[in-house]
Amino acid sequence: MPKKSKNQEARNPYLPAIGTIIETIQETPTIKTFRVVLDDKDEMERFTFQPGQVGQLSAFGVGEATFVINSSPTRMDYLQFSVMRAGEVTAKLHALSTGDQVGVRAPLGNWFPYEELKGKDIVFIGGGIGMAPLRTLLLYMLDNRKDYGKITLLYGARTPQDMAFQYELPEWLEREDLDATLTIDVEAEGWEHSVGLIPNVLLEMAPSAENCAAITCGPPIMIKFTLQALQKLGFQDDQIITTLEKRMKCGVGICGRCNIGTKYVCVDGPVFTYAQLKTLPNEL
Repeated sequence: MPKKSKNQEARNPYLPAIGTIIETIQETPTIKTFRVVLDDKDEMERFTFQPGQVGQLSAFGVGEATFVINSSPTRMDYLQFSVMRAGEVTAKLHALSTGDQVGVRAPLGNWFPYEELKGKDIVFIGGGIGMAPLRTLLLYMLDNRKDYGKITLLYGARTPQDMAFQYELPEWLEREDLDATLTIDVEAEGWEHSVGLIPNVLLEMAPSAENCAAITCGPPIMIKFTLQALQKLGFQDDQIITTLEKRMKCGVGICGRCNIGTKYVCVDGPVFTYAQLKTLPNEL
């Protein structure tokens, strides 16, 4: 398991820092992105995290919920969180605007093993809001491009309107050092990219498993069939990395809300290899 980051060691894990929203982006009809700066300038300057770590965002008077920090630690002008509206807390967060305050308990959890991945080819496979955790690692790797081999991105959604981070997609498609493919489930007027379910498009792309890691995140049904596709392509269990979204409460492994067998998603995850997941009880 990775060591704790400096922020995890330095601050009271139960006490949120106060942050101010400096920008909001309506990604899709149900997903809203918040760019947040901690009010304490010294704390913001000291803040560090690793790609894949999460944070608890507080909607004051309602509660808090867990979201990945989907900005990159190489770009620290703000912390970015993307929130899918799905309940009371997320509805309250969606009602917030630029200038409003939120509580931030972060960073929490483990992170993608980016050091171990140096020198390898990387295949990112994201579906819908599942692009959020992949984004932080993708940006990190693009900012440290010489450390990694070929980088491939497959990002899909039901419709073009369900794709997040659309303001970045043109750059990703145009970069010569990134092989990006976009796909939607069914044909749509004006769509110029691939059409098909993510696992099927992945099989058509047929990335080589040799010296390669596949990193995937998305809806559970997508993950299920993407794992099968990766196995058909020759990827071994320890070459496949994903994240779990099992609901967290305390974020520090005390309350037991997110345990799966002896593992706690908030401490031992949210990042796991498929080999690690196969050792856990069938509770997912």
